[in-house]
Formats: sequence, C-alpha cells, structure tokens
Amino acid sequence: MEPVLELRNVEFAYPTMPAALNGISLAIRRGSKIALVGPNGAGKTTLLLMCNGTLQPGRGEVLLNGSPVRYDARSLRTVRKTVGLVFQNSDMQVFAPTVYQDVAFGPLNLGIEGEQLDATVQHALHDVGLAGYEKRPPHHLSGGEKKRVAIAGILAMDPDVLVFDEPTASLDPAGAEEVMDLLDELNLAGRTILLSTHDVELAYRWADEVVFMHEGSILASGPPCEVFGDEALLQRAHLKPPMIVDIFCQLVRRGVIGATRTPSGMLSLLDVLEQHLDDTGSRRGGRIFLCDADAFRDDGIDGIAAAYGVTCIGAMGSKAKRSARRQGLEPEISYGVIDRCILRALAGETPLILTTGGMIDHTLRRIQAYREESGITISVERIEAPPPGS
Repeated sequence: MEPVLELRNVEFAYPTMPAALNGISLAIRRGSKIALVGPNGAGKTTLLLMCNGTLQPGRGEVLLNGSPVRYDARSLRTVRKTVGLVFQNSDMQVFAPTVYQDVAFGPLNLGIEGEQLDATVQHALHDVGLAGYEKRPPHHLSGGEKKRVAIAGILAMDPDVLVFDEPTASLDPAGAEEVMDLLDELNLAGRTILLSTHDVELAYRWADEVVFMHEGSILASGPPCEVFGDEALLQRAHLKPPMIVDIFCQLVRRGVIGATRTPSGMLSLLDVLEQHLDDTGSRRGGRIFLCDADAFRDDGIDGIAAAYGVTCIGAMGSKAKRSARRQGLEPEISYGVIDRCILRALAGETPLILTTGGMIDHTLRRIQAYREESGITISVERIEAPPPGS
C-alpha cells in the first residue's frame, strides 16, 4: 500500500543550532497508528511539524499521497486540510471566546459558511464528546476538555491524517485515558494517526508501529514487541522497557519461563506463564457480553447487568463512558478494556463491554484473534435490547 505520508532523507536545522533532523526517512501507512518515541531533544516535534508543512526541510522532501509537498500558500492550505496537527499545549490552539467559535475557525478559513458550517461544527463536537459545549468559554474547561476542543477544531477540517505532539501531556490519568480512547475511535473510523511521546507504556500498548528517535535520527522502527524487546536498542535510545517487557525479561533470566516471543500485554504475559506453570493442559474459557452503548443512551445498562449476571462493566470509548455515567454507572474497567475483560472472563467472572460504532467489530475481532492464538474458548454474546422487565 502506498504511504499516505512519507519523509525522504529529510534534514533540518534551526538557526544557529545543531541539526534537529539528520536524513530522516519514514513511510506512514494509511490507517496506521504510529508512535514516535524518544527523549527530549530527539527531534520528535520537529518531525511532526514537517508533516503538515509548518517547517520546510533544508534537504530531502515530504510526500503526501505520493506527491511532493509544495510550500506556497495555496498548496499548504491543501496540506493542512489533509494533515491535522494538534499541539502539545492546547492553549496554543484553543483561543476563541467560545468552543463553537474555536471549532468553526478552520472551516471558516476554508470558505464553509451557514448551515454547512453549523453542521460541520456540531459533527466535530459530537465526535469528541462535547455536544452541548458550544457556548462555553474554553478557559473554563478542564485540560482534557481543552484537548478535545483542539481535536474537534482539526476534525472540522476533515483531515485524513491526525498528528499529535504528546497528546497526554499535562493531563491527569482519567483525562489521558479519554484522549487515547478518542484516538482509537478516530483510527477505527479510518484516520491515520501519528503521535510523539516519551511514555513507553503508552506507545507499547497503543501503537501498531513504534519509531525510536535519538539525536535527530531514527534508530529503529517496527512492531512494539519487536523494538521494545531489543535491550541493546533500548540502551542506545536511552529508553527504559515497558513494565510488561521488563517483567517478562526478568522471568526468562530467572528460568521461570522459557524464552518466547515478547508479550504484547498483560493478557499474553499471563498466557505464557500459564502455559509454562500448568502442565495439565486444562485452561478454562469464559463468557463476555457486548452491547452498543448508543442503543442504551438513556437507560437499560443496569438492567442488563442484573438480568445476565454481569459481575463487572468495561466501557471502551468516550461515548460509551458517557452513556454509562449518565445512567449513574462508573465502569470498573476503563482502559485496556478488551484484554482486561478477557482476563476477568478467564477468572470465572462475567464482564460486560460497552462500546460504540466501529469499536464493536474491533472488539469481536480481538476476541476471535485471542481464541485462535490461545485455543481457549471465550464466548461473546451481543445484547441488542434491554432485557424484558428492565
């Protein structure tokens, strides 16, 4: 597949400063989730600013949909409509007196007006879970809400590629969780996402591909298990391993388990442990309920829990979490939802996963993939309507 965005031998230096990028080549596949990982000063932000034409290479070129990016005003408008950039500090991007005006700024500059403008703004706010916030002043919002306003302003321009500089910086754990959920939803809706982070845990669990950067160069790129499983590479990149990888490596060194493929998360690590510690070959399955939170916006989720013997609720995606909270429910599992619900099911519990849109099919595919990888039967029952009498 032809990359949607490509950098070829890109070099760049700020005035009177050493080179920030040294011959960077990177191809970004359409629909992928890519994390640039490296310490401060590695060149991550500079690379992101190349992606939408904010910076122009000193040498090399940037290609968008196979064509070299041009840097005249008209061409850059097209580039920035296709590649949306969300800054690390939302206050640099959210500046209008109201949320509505802020989100409308980009479309207005593209010549969108009247009813079409209103529909564009409303759709973008709905996508980020801020419907009803139109008249609110941005400075009254939380850090996570400001971040979502910034994302809505970019979404209103309908880009194919979303670029985020440290998307969870300065957010509390709950706010960071909601932003990453939103990024997953946007990716499942078809958008390509590229982000920078120094958080190895975030990159390991979220990305399809991880790119290690150091001193303006790319040290390596590949699937998270592959690059984070290379201890020598981590040392060169001045990065620590994610906790799951660290635990796995320690267990291998101590001879508790044999060397196998680096686990992708807690679920696969526990599978490796069970396979090595349980020689009976008996591994029980479990049961998970799945429902579309959009079908239960006003009531019914608590009725499902009671009628089907649900022992815990996981909400995946910002819409599902809001639906649950409107009904007075606080989901027990709010991140790593699919794998954690599989773990609960394997432990004899009966979890319910609430999600929406394309994340429903994503959930089904992930559980099916686990069944095929592990040989363990996890049954999934979709609930389409509230149970009778609820």
